[in-house]
Amino acid sequence: MTSPLQNLWDDQIASRLSEPEQLKYRSNLLGSDLRITNYGGGNTSAKIFMRDPLTGEETQVLWVKGSGGDLGSIELDGFSTLYMDKLQQLKDLYRGLEHEDEMVGYLPHCTFNLNPRAASIDTPLHAYIPHPHVDHMHPDAAIAVACTKNSRELTEMIFGGDMGWLPWQRPGYDLGLKLEKMAAGNSHLKGIVLEGHGIFTWGPTSKDCYLNTLDIIQRAADWLADNNTNEAFGGSRYDAPLDAPPLDTEKRKSVAARLMPLIRGKITNAQRKIGHFDDSATILQFVNSRELTTLAALGTSCPDHFLRTKIRPLVIDFDPTGADLDSELARCVEQLDQQLAAYREDYTAYYQRCKRDTSPAMRDPNAVVYLIPGVGMITFAKDKATARIAGEFYINAINVMREANGVGEYVGLDEQEAFDIEYWLLEEAKLQRMPKPKSLAGRVAFITGGAGGIGKASAVRMLHEGACVVLADIDREALDTAVVELSAVYGPDVVRGTHCDVTSEAAVADAMAATSLAFGGLDILVSNAGIASSAALDETSLELWNRNISILATGYFLVSREGFKLMKAQHTGGAMVFVASKNGLVASPNASAYCTAKAAELQLARGVALEGAPLGIRCNVVNPDAVLRGSKIWTGKWREERAAAYQMEEDDLEGHYRERSLLKRDVLPEDIAEAVYFLASDLSAKSTGNIINVDAGHAPSFTR
Repeated sequence: MTSPLQNLWDDQIASRLSEPEQLKYRSNLLGSDLRITNYGGGNTSAKIFMRDPLTGEETQVLWVKGSGGDLGSIELDGFSTLYMDKLQQLKDLYRGLEHEDEMVGYLPHCTFNLNPRAASIDTPLHAYIPHPHVDHMHPDAAIAVACTKNSRELTEMIFGGDMGWLPWQRPGYDLGLKLEKMAAGNSHLKGIVLEGHGIFTWGPTSKDCYLNTLDIIQRAADWLADNNTNEAFGGSRYDAPLDAPPLDTEKRKSVAARLMPLIRGKITNAQRKIGHFDDSATILQFVNSRELTTLAALGTSCPDHFLRTKIRPLVIDFDPTGADLDSELARCVEQLDQQLAAYREDYTAYYQRCKRDTSPAMRDPNAVVYLIPGVGMITFAKDKATARIAGEFYINAINVMREANGVGEYVGLDEQEAFDIEYWLLEEAKLQRMPKPKSLAGRVAFITGGAGGIGKASAVRMLHEGACVVLADIDREALDTAVVELSAVYGPDVVRGTHCDVTSEAAVADAMAATSLAFGGLDILVSNAGIASSAALDETSLELWNRNISILATGYFLVSREGFKLMKAQHTGGAMVFVASKNGLVASPNASAYCTAKAAELQLARGVALEGAPLGIRCNVVNPDAVLRGSKIWTGKWREERAAAYQMEEDDLEGHYRERSLLKRDVLPEDIAEAVYFLASDLSAKSTGNIINVDAGHAPSFTR
């Protein structure tokens, strides 16, 4: 722990809060520091006297974090509320360890005030501890103590009798009774260490409980800091200290960007996956260490860790110290299939060894965490947030292993116990209740001209359907604004921006690498970057001609070529959509350069469709016309020039185009985005080489 935990409790704020609000306040403070508990992990509770809506009398109510949710962001509706007297009555119904799971079914019968928030499996652990306020946290420092071979002795040594100790047991009703017995029979205790799991702490008030939790965690961290003097993980396996990695930042990112699409393609099955890369100092210290392979094989310990990371990671065979990085990368790639297959075989064997008659069917046997010596950690999951959080949990596991091995011997969770939690029927039921994935869940979209009207509208449409989106644009200011705007609505996990000049071969390649590094690969490419120019033929300069061709033809070629390479490497197909123009089919006066470049886009799309079909890569075109609102093209000289070409005022252009159309309707960026989404999604899975005109009807542009 680099710096002491800070007491963030503010009496002035707390004094204005009700008891339930103080519980929320305490929870948010605890959840704001990942050294205290990880995302989604831990629980807090308070036993509060409230008026019973049925009898009007005072009754004690357990407020406890409900199933799911995160302490750092929990609101009052994130807590379950249960009658304490009914929870006490459940003891008469308990039939023993073999019938643990049936007790969860009784919890809804204890609900206070018709609260719809489902109670979690940890509810009895909080209910039966005879203290008003209880915290259950997963701090790295405490778990390190809990996961050593001599955990019980260390607990006594560090806390001097202030903390009790219980051997590992899966969370459930019986563990709740054991916590009650120990806490009730030892009034001097400030908390209890659960072997291989975490800590429970308590107090008479919410503030007291909070301060006690901080104190216990800090005491563990201070003791480890004073006593763990060994070199982390046995030292470096390379001729350099652990804090001096063999590859610099750019090389690490380059290797990761090249490996991520390959791994992603090879582990894609019914559920597409999104990747996350981390090369933080903690990760590099571990992947560059002598004990990497040994410790990784032991697996994680805390249930919160391995539920998100699987029981163990896959260590990729890669040597970062070779003289020729490209040759080493090629060797690594050559062995990738074998390594991935070996992991799947090992996971399948683990399932077969441990499964019970009632166990759910085996889930995805691919790894979640991939450790690459000299490079960092890659995680893959169903969405970006889950992949990122899995990485954060594995960092917690690394911290635990470092500290536990530094003062004793790290012990991973028993394999059968790990399986029984991973394939717990209650966990399976929770998975089955998850909402159906959105149509673009697990897909990565790259949009050029992403900060403009059509580009941003297309991004919104795809984000709404669950895609991760990379906006590429040459306008840095507009790009930054668009990323901030979309991140505020859809969350920062799923939106990235990359500055990109589509006429630069290097810039396009860099943008694709950035996409791979951000999300793991590419599934959807929307080529939309554009300009517009107007000039009579005899007044069209070579510079103007070349600018149109460079951006609208060469730019589309470079983007599609680099995107094609990425999709081809993944072997999972893909969808390309070119946003062209009705001018590619029907020329307009005073726009020969623009019309010619747009026609080139159409022909390029046909070529991509032909070459991509055997690989499952589709390419289709959307032809807009007269999208004035929200378009950067129509804010400058082009608007003035088109008005001059049609001999009218600029303000009359929108009406002119509307009246020219067959349907007499305006065409908006959102209309184009809808067509882009259709062609990018599985709704058009059997279409390639096609054109959709979105122009409110322009008869000369009919394609047939």
